[in-house]
Amino acid sequence: MADTTIVLPSKPKIIKEDGNKGTYEIDGLYPGYGHTLGNSLRRVILSSLEGSAITSIKIKGVGHEFSALEGVKDDVIMTILNLKKLRFHLLTSEAQTLKLSVKGPAVVTGSDIKLPAQVEIMNAEQYINEVTDKNTTLEIEIVVEKGLGYMSKEMIQKERVDIGTIAMDAIFSPARRVSYEVENMRVGNRTDFNRLTLNIETDGSITPHDALEKSIQIMISQLKSIVGFKEEEVIERIEEKANKAADTSVDKDAIDDILKTRVESLDLSQRTTNALINANIRTLGGLARKKEKDLSEIEGMGAKGIGEVKKVLKEYDIELK
Repeated sequence: MADTTIVLPSKPKIIKEDGNKGTYEIDGLYPGYGHTLGNSLRRVILSSLEGSAITSIKIKGVGHEFSALEGVKDDVIMTILNLKKLRFHLLTSEAQTLKLSVKGPAVVTGSDIKLPAQVEIMNAEQYINEVTDKNTTLEIEIVVEKGLGYMSKEMIQKERVDIGTIAMDAIFSPARRVSYEVENMRVGNRTDFNRLTLNIETDGSITPHDALEKSIQIMISQLKSIVGFKEEEVIERIEEKANKAADTSVDKDAIDDILKTRVESLDLSQRTTNALINANIRTLGGLARKKEKDLSEIEGMGAKGIGEVKKVLKEYDIELK
Protein backbone atom coordinates (compact mmCIF):
# COMPACT_ATOMS: atom_id res chain seq x y z
CA MET A 1 0.00 0.00 0.00
CA ALA A 2 1.37 3.42 -0.99
CA ASP A 3 2.45 5.80 1.79
CA THR A 4 0.19 8.88 1.76
CA THR A 5 2.09 10.76 4.47
CA ILE A 6 3.48 14.18 3.48
CA VAL A 7 6.86 14.28 5.18
CA LEU A 8 7.67 17.44 7.13
CA PRO A 9 10.79 19.42 6.22
CA SER A 10 13.75 20.40 8.38
CA LYS A 11 14.01 23.65 10.31
CA PRO A 12 15.60 26.54 8.34
CA LYS A 13 19.41 26.48 8.44
CA ILE A 14 21.63 29.54 8.28
CA ILE A 15 23.96 29.22 5.31
CA LYS A 16 25.33 32.76 5.39
CA GLU A 17 24.57 36.03 7.17
CA ASP A 18 26.39 39.24 6.32
CA GLY A 19 24.88 42.48 7.63
CA ASN A 20 21.52 42.97 5.96
CA LYS A 21 21.92 39.94 3.67
CA GLY A 22 21.20 36.34 4.55
CA THR A 23 20.94 32.94 2.89
CA TYR A 24 18.83 30.18 4.45
CA GLU A 25 18.10 26.59 3.51
CA ILE A 26 15.17 24.26 4.19
CA ASP A 27 15.77 20.55 3.42
CA GLY A 28 13.51 17.56 3.02
CA LEU A 29 10.51 19.30 1.45
CA TYR A 30 7.93 16.97 -0.08
CA PRO A 31 8.13 17.03 -3.92
CA GLY A 32 6.65 20.30 -5.21
CA TYR A 33 6.64 22.00 -1.81
CA GLY A 34 9.88 23.85 -2.54
CA HIS A 35 8.10 26.21 -4.95
CA THR A 36 4.91 26.22 -2.86
CA LEU A 37 6.69 27.46 0.26
CA GLY A 38 9.39 29.45 -1.54
CA ASN A 39 6.97 31.60 -3.51
CA SER A 40 4.65 32.04 -0.51
CA LEU A 41 7.45 33.13 1.82
CA ARG A 42 8.88 35.47 -0.79
CA ARG A 43 5.52 37.21 -1.25
CA VAL A 44 4.93 37.51 2.50
CA ILE A 45 8.42 38.94 3.15
CA LEU A 46 7.98 41.55 0.42
CA SER A 47 4.41 42.56 1.25
CA SER A 48 3.60 41.89 4.90
CA LEU A 49 6.50 42.93 7.11
CA GLU A 50 6.12 46.16 9.06
CA GLY A 51 8.45 48.95 8.02
CA SER A 52 8.81 52.73 8.02
CA ALA A 53 8.69 55.23 5.19
CA ILE A 54 8.24 58.92 4.43
CA THR A 55 4.56 59.63 3.76
CA SER A 56 4.64 63.40 3.26
CA ILE A 57 6.98 66.39 3.20
CA LYS A 58 6.84 70.18 3.34
CA ILE A 59 9.54 72.25 1.64
CA LYS A 60 9.69 75.87 2.73
CA GLY A 61 8.63 78.14 -0.11
CA VAL A 62 7.20 75.28 -2.18
CA GLY A 63 3.44 74.90 -2.70
CA HIS A 64 3.43 71.65 -4.69
CA GLU A 65 5.76 69.14 -6.29
CA PHE A 66 5.92 71.06 -9.60
CA SER A 67 7.04 74.32 -7.98
CA ALA A 68 10.39 75.89 -8.75
CA LEU A 69 13.16 75.48 -6.17
CA GLU A 70 15.66 78.34 -6.28
CA GLY A 71 19.28 78.17 -5.16
CA VAL A 72 19.60 74.39 -5.31
CA LYS A 73 20.90 71.94 -7.89
CA ASP A 74 17.93 69.56 -8.17
CA ASP A 75 14.25 70.36 -8.70
CA VAL A 76 11.42 69.33 -6.37
CA ILE A 77 10.65 66.09 -8.25
CA MET A 78 14.27 64.92 -8.05
CA THR A 79 14.42 65.91 -4.37
CA ILE A 80 11.33 63.77 -3.68
CA LEU A 81 12.87 60.81 -5.51
CA ASN A 82 16.04 61.15 -3.44
CA LEU A 83 14.04 61.37 -0.20
CA LYS A 84 12.17 58.18 -1.12
CA LYS A 85 15.50 56.32 -0.99
CA LEU A 86 15.93 57.14 2.70
CA ARG A 87 15.20 54.23 5.03
CA PHE A 88 14.15 54.67 8.66
CA HIS A 89 13.48 52.53 11.72
CA LEU A 90 10.77 53.80 14.08
CA LEU A 91 10.88 52.69 17.70
CA THR A 92 7.29 53.85 18.23
CA SER A 93 3.95 53.30 16.49
CA GLU A 94 3.31 57.05 16.34
CA ALA A 95 4.12 59.09 13.21
CA GLN A 96 7.27 61.18 13.62
CA THR A 97 8.08 64.61 12.15
CA LEU A 98 11.72 65.21 11.20
CA LYS A 99 13.39 68.52 10.39
CA LEU A 100 16.08 69.33 7.84
CA SER A 101 17.66 72.79 7.52
CA VAL A 102 20.87 73.34 5.53
CA LYS A 103 22.37 76.69 4.50
CA GLY A 104 24.44 76.73 1.33
CA PRO A 105 26.69 76.11 -0.26
CA ALA A 106 26.50 72.47 0.88
CA VAL A 107 25.68 68.94 -0.24
CA VAL A 108 22.60 67.75 1.66
CA THR A 109 22.42 64.11 2.80
CA GLY A 110 20.39 62.05 5.25
CA SER A 111 22.91 62.86 7.99
CA ASP A 112 21.67 66.47 7.97
CA ILE A 113 18.21 65.43 9.20
CA LYS A 114 17.56 66.10 12.89
CA LEU A 115 16.23 62.86 14.34
CA PRO A 116 14.15 62.46 17.52
CA ALA A 117 15.14 59.67 19.92
CA GLN A 118 12.45 57.34 18.50
CA VAL A 119 13.88 57.37 14.96
CA GLU A 120 16.96 55.79 13.40
CA ILE A 121 18.14 56.35 9.83
CA MET A 122 19.61 53.36 8.02
CA ASN A 123 21.38 55.14 5.15
CA ALA A 124 22.51 58.54 6.43
CA GLU A 125 24.87 58.91 3.46
CA GLN A 126 21.94 59.09 0.99
CA TYR A 127 22.15 62.21 -1.20
CA ILE A 128 19.11 64.52 -1.06
CA ASN A 129 20.08 67.75 -2.88
CA GLU A 130 22.83 70.36 -3.16
CA VAL A 131 22.42 73.96 -2.08
CA THR A 132 24.45 76.03 -4.55
CA ASP A 133 23.61 79.57 -3.37
CA LYS A 134 25.22 80.84 -0.17
CA ASN A 135 22.10 82.88 0.58
CA THR A 136 19.74 79.90 0.27
CA THR A 137 18.61 77.64 3.12
CA LEU A 138 16.89 74.37 2.22
CA GLU A 139 14.26 73.61 4.87
CA ILE A 140 12.22 70.39 4.73
CA GLU A 141 9.72 68.93 7.20
CA ILE A 142 9.49 65.15 6.82
CA VAL A 143 6.75 62.87 8.21
CA VAL A 144 7.73 59.22 8.73
CA GLU A 145 5.21 56.52 9.61
CA LYS A 146 4.98 52.78 10.10
CA GLY A 147 2.98 50.62 7.72
CA LEU A 148 2.78 47.50 5.58
CA GLY A 149 3.54 47.02 1.90
CA TYR A 150 2.78 49.92 -0.41
CA MET A 151 0.47 52.92 -0.01
CA SER A 152 -0.21 55.33 -2.86
CA LYS A 153 -0.01 59.08 -2.32
CA GLU A 154 -3.71 59.35 -3.24
CA MET A 155 -4.60 57.30 -0.15
CA ILE A 156 -2.24 59.38 2.00
CA GLN A 157 -3.50 62.68 0.57
CA LYS A 158 -7.06 61.90 1.75
CA GLU A 159 -5.87 62.13 5.32
CA ARG A 160 -3.60 65.17 4.91
CA VAL A 161 -4.98 68.31 3.32
CA ASP A 162 -2.65 70.97 4.80
CA ILE A 163 -1.55 73.58 2.29
CA GLY A 164 2.02 72.95 1.17
CA THR A 165 2.00 69.29 2.15
CA ILE A 166 3.30 66.99 -0.58
CA ALA A 167 2.10 63.41 -0.15
CA MET A 168 4.46 60.67 -1.28
CA ASP A 169 3.97 57.09 -2.39
CA ALA A 170 5.20 55.03 0.57
CA ILE A 171 6.95 51.69 0.29
CA PHE A 172 7.00 50.47 3.89
CA SER A 173 8.48 47.02 3.20
CA PRO A 174 11.90 46.64 4.86
CA ALA A 175 12.81 43.92 2.35
CA ARG A 176 14.88 45.05 -0.63
CA ARG A 177 15.28 41.77 -2.48
CA VAL A 178 14.03 38.24 -1.91
CA SER A 179 14.79 35.31 -4.20
CA TYR A 180 14.60 31.56 -3.87
CA GLU A 181 15.99 28.47 -5.57
CA VAL A 182 14.71 24.90 -5.51
CA GLU A 183 16.80 21.81 -6.21
CA ASN A 184 16.14 18.09 -5.86
CA MET A 185 17.67 16.07 -3.04
CA ARG A 186 17.62 12.50 -1.76
CA VAL A 187 15.41 11.45 1.15
CA GLY A 188 15.51 7.69 1.72
CA ASN A 189 15.08 5.97 -1.63
CA ARG A 190 13.57 9.00 -3.37
CA THR A 191 15.57 11.65 -5.19
CA ASP A 192 12.75 14.07 -6.00
CA PHE A 193 12.40 15.78 -2.63
CA ASN A 194 13.12 19.53 -2.59
CA ARG A 195 15.79 21.71 -1.01
CA LEU A 196 14.70 25.37 -0.74
CA THR A 197 17.30 28.15 -0.60
CA LEU A 198 16.12 31.65 0.32
CA ASN A 199 18.20 34.78 -0.28
CA ILE A 200 16.99 37.81 1.68
CA GLU A 201 18.27 41.39 1.65
CA THR A 202 16.72 44.04 3.91
CA ASP A 203 17.17 47.79 4.36
CA GLY A 204 18.85 47.28 7.73
CA SER A 205 15.82 48.13 9.89
CA ILE A 206 15.26 44.39 10.38
CA THR A 207 17.70 41.50 10.07
CA PRO A 208 17.17 38.89 7.31
CA HIS A 209 16.85 36.26 10.05
CA ASP A 210 14.00 38.15 11.75
CA ALA A 211 12.38 38.83 8.37
CA LEU A 212 12.23 35.09 7.66
CA GLU A 213 10.97 34.23 11.15
CA LYS A 214 8.24 36.88 11.08
CA SER A 215 7.10 35.85 7.60
CA ILE A 216 6.72 32.24 8.77
CA GLN A 217 4.71 33.41 11.81
CA ILE A 218 2.47 35.52 9.56
CA MET A 219 1.80 32.54 7.27
CA ILE A 220 0.96 30.32 10.24
CA SER A 221 -1.44 32.88 11.75
CA GLN A 222 -3.15 33.43 8.39
CA LEU A 223 -3.69 29.70 7.85
CA LYS A 224 -4.88 29.20 11.42
CA SER A 225 -7.49 31.92 10.98
CA ILE A 226 -9.16 30.13 8.03
CA VAL A 227 -9.30 26.64 9.53
CA GLY A 228 -12.95 25.63 9.35
CA PHE A 229 -13.55 28.13 6.51
CA LYS A 230 -16.28 30.04 8.39
CA GLU A 231 -16.34 31.99 11.61
CA GLU A 232 -18.54 29.28 13.14
CA GLU A 233 -17.90 30.27 16.75
CA VAL A 234 -18.89 33.90 16.15
CA ILE A 235 -21.87 32.87 13.99
CA GLU A 236 -23.10 30.61 16.80
CA ARG A 237 -22.84 33.49 19.28
CA ILE A 238 -24.86 35.77 17.00
CA GLU A 239 -27.46 33.05 16.34
CA GLU A 240 -27.80 32.34 20.04
CA LYS A 241 -28.32 36.02 20.79
CA ALA A 242 -30.88 36.34 18.00
CA ASN A 243 -32.77 33.26 19.17
CA LYS A 244 -32.97 34.66 22.69
CA ALA A 245 -34.53 37.74 21.15
CA ALA A 246 -37.12 35.46 19.46
CA ASP A 247 -35.65 36.14 16.02
CA THR A 248 -35.50 32.85 14.16
CA SER A 249 -34.78 34.25 10.70
CA VAL A 250 -30.98 34.20 10.98
CA ASP A 251 -29.21 33.93 7.61
CA LYS A 252 -25.85 32.17 8.09
CA ASP A 253 -24.51 33.30 4.70
CA ALA A 254 -25.43 36.91 5.46
CA ILE A 255 -23.66 36.71 8.83
CA ASP A 256 -20.62 35.14 7.18
CA ASP A 257 -20.46 38.01 4.66
CA ILE A 258 -20.62 40.55 7.48
CA LEU A 259 -17.79 38.82 9.32
CA LYS A 260 -15.62 39.13 6.21
CA THR A 261 -15.88 42.93 6.37
CA ARG A 262 -12.36 44.44 6.29
CA VAL A 263 -11.30 46.50 9.29
CA GLU A 264 -10.27 49.31 6.91
CA SER A 265 -13.94 49.83 6.02
CA LEU A 266 -15.11 50.01 9.65
CA ASP A 267 -15.71 53.32 11.39
CA LEU A 268 -12.39 53.25 13.27
CA SER A 269 -9.65 55.85 13.61
CA GLN A 270 -6.57 55.40 11.43
CA ARG A 271 -4.43 54.64 14.48
CA THR A 272 -6.74 51.87 15.68
CA THR A 273 -7.03 50.45 12.14
CA ASN A 274 -3.24 50.37 11.75
CA ALA A 275 -2.80 48.71 15.15
CA LEU A 276 -5.28 45.95 14.22
CA ILE A 277 -3.72 45.36 10.79
CA ASN A 278 -0.22 45.23 12.30
CA ALA A 279 -1.54 42.58 14.69
CA ASN A 280 -2.87 40.59 11.68
CA ILE A 281 -6.51 41.30 12.58
CA ARG A 282 -7.96 42.16 9.19
CA THR A 283 -11.68 41.30 9.32
CA LEU A 284 -14.68 41.90 11.56
CA GLY A 285 -14.80 38.18 12.28
CA GLY A 286 -11.17 38.10 13.36
CA LEU A 287 -11.87 41.04 15.63
CA ALA A 288 -14.93 39.36 17.18
CA ARG A 289 -12.85 36.30 18.11
CA LYS A 290 -10.61 38.39 20.36
CA LYS A 291 -10.95 39.04 24.06
CA GLU A 292 -10.55 42.52 25.53
CA LYS A 293 -7.30 41.30 27.12
CA ASP A 294 -5.99 40.29 23.67
CA LEU A 295 -6.67 43.78 22.30
CA SER A 296 -5.02 45.48 25.26
CA GLU A 297 -1.77 43.63 24.47
CA ILE A 298 -1.64 45.02 20.91
CA GLU A 299 0.94 47.76 20.40
CA GLY A 300 -0.74 51.10 19.78
CA MET A 301 -4.13 49.91 21.08
CA GLY A 302 -5.09 51.82 24.22
CA ALA A 303 -8.34 52.13 26.15
CA LYS A 304 -9.65 54.60 23.57
CA GLY A 305 -9.02 52.14 20.73
CA ILE A 306 -10.73 49.30 22.59
CA GLY A 307 -13.69 51.61 23.16
CA GLU A 308 -13.84 52.27 19.40
CA VAL A 309 -13.79 48.53 18.69
CA LYS A 310 -16.60 47.81 21.15
CA LYS A 311 -18.71 50.59 19.65
CA VAL A 312 -18.26 49.26 16.11
CA LEU A 313 -19.00 45.66 17.14
CA LYS A 314 -22.14 46.81 18.93
CA GLU A 315 -23.41 48.26 15.63
CA TYR A 316 -23.28 44.71 14.24
CA ASP A 317 -24.78 43.26 17.46
CA ILE A 318 -21.47 41.51 18.21
CA GLU A 319 -19.51 41.44 21.47
CA LEU A 320 -15.92 40.58 22.26
CA LYS A 321 -15.37 37.05 23.59
